[in-house]
Amino acid sequence: MDTWKEFDQNVISHSAAHHLMAIDDLIGKLGYARVSDIARQLNITRGSVSISLQPLKKAGLVEQDENRHLRLSERGQALVAAIKTKRHLMQRLLAEVLGVDAEQAEIDACKLEHLVSNETARRLLSFLRFLDAQPGRIRDIVTAWNAFDQQCDRDPARCPICADECLAENVSDQPQQGSCP
Repeated sequence: MDTWKEFDQNVISHSAAHHLMAIDDLIGKLGYARVSDIARQLNITRGSVSISLQPLKKAGLVEQDENRHLRLSERGQALVAAIKTKRHLMQRLLAEVLGVDAEQAEIDACKLEHLVSNETARRLLSFLRFLDAQPGRIRDIVTAWNAFDQQCDRDPARCPICADECLAENVSDQPQQGSCP
């Protein structure tokens, strides 16, 4: 299966997600959203916003009235709600469960919010609800995990996670280069 091709099956791009969320935020704050407001909020040019909005309008996610005010369609609103939910869930998982620095968790959640499937989001929601159902459960799991010897001897043959190469070496703090194959 060409799993990598699934990336192209996403409803929207990272940039488009932020355009939709900017519209939603502006309508919540101002009661309306215009191209100039979106440009200001995203710190990009009005021309960039106009170009980015075209496919969103064509997809039926954004509508524009005679006063050039933008609004999200019902489908656009549902998509924004899903994206915001996924960001929140990912941020909680990364920060509260995995112990990722809060700022890094926010950055990573932002990168992932529009890529995660609804199925994965539902399972993550269920997992977090399970952890929240018993006060202290997250703390107990994180405490036990932190006490666990996370150091390995870098020998893939003796590691149940690694197959042919040491995965810990692959995610060391070295600068990331290249892209997906």
